[in-house]
Amino acid sequence: MAVWEWGVEALVAALVLLVLLAVALVVRRRWIARDGGTFELSYRMRSVTPGRGWVLGIGRYSGEELEWFRIFSLSPKPRLRWHRKTLAYVGRRDPEGIETMSLYPDHVVVRCETPDGPVEFAMSGPSLTGFQSWAESGPPGAEIR
Repeated sequence: MAVWEWGVEALVAALVLLVLLAVALVVRRRWIARDGGTFELSYRMRSVTPGRGWVLGIGRYSGEELEWFRIFSLSPKPRLRWHRKTLAYVGRRDPEGIETMSLYPDHVVVRCETPDGPVEFAMSGPSLTGFQSWAESGPPGAEIR
């Protein structure tokens, strides 16, 4: 077999792997959204440098918890979780500086407090309304903050 044939086979194999990866990401996204309650939710992993540290993801309400999944991951499990009782909405702001390039155009930055310290999310306006409603509500008989 000629060298160029090996190169063609390697290229075809790489393309097949890329297509399989894309299909796997789509199937995972559908699997996560099967019960509804999902929305685009970016999370600020590192806040050392102003405007940096944002990771795109998907948020899902699962009972008393907000689950966060990385958007470019094959894991079916959430990367992070926050319980409704421990997550307190503090305020919102528009993206500033380099954040405007890191986040989706219509998203706002939301600041929350947890027992482990402050966290920042980025979501759309309608998603923020849903988030505030979820954070303030609770099942009958639940403690009021």
